Amino acid sequence: MPVQTVDHSALKVNQGLVILLLLLGFILNTPWLTVAVALVMLVGTLLGKPGFLPVYAAVLKPLGVVRPSAVADSPEPHRFAQGVGGVVTAASAAALLLGSAVTGWVLSWLVVVLAAMNLFIGFCVGCALYYWLNRLGVPGFSRQPPDGTFPGMRPRS
Repeated sequence: MPVQTVDHSALKVNQGLVILLLLLGFILNTPWLTVAVALVMLVGTLLGKPGFLPVYAAVLKPLGVVRPSAVADSPEPHRFAQGVGGVVTAASAAALLLGSAVTGWVLSWLVVVLAAMNLFIGFCVGCALYYWLNRLGVPGFSRQPPDGTFPGMRPRS
């Protein structure tokens, strides 16, 4: 398959906002923030873009707060990872709205920890899972990590 580019700055903004909003939801005990984050992540997955791309593209990038970082990479693993995170966040929101605070917040914290691993360390667990499913020959998981990149690690620019 041809090499594509992915703007990793857009991914980082997405991860940062997921972390920020879920933490804010926890601190303020506001399940509706969790609902909103789940919706943004799931809609972004369906559209094939980072859910918080509008914040990056319309605000942060034009103001020069964040500069683009195009890297030879495949968007599919990132989309899959966002979808998995969106489903877990939706489960968190459902648990919170149904009165199971412990389950709901534990699921939110799981998403926060995994997004933080990606943002700060450069390891995407959802991307690694995508690549492992590819290795197992699961239909629909057609991409392999960029050459010289450990599955799930951020490719070098």
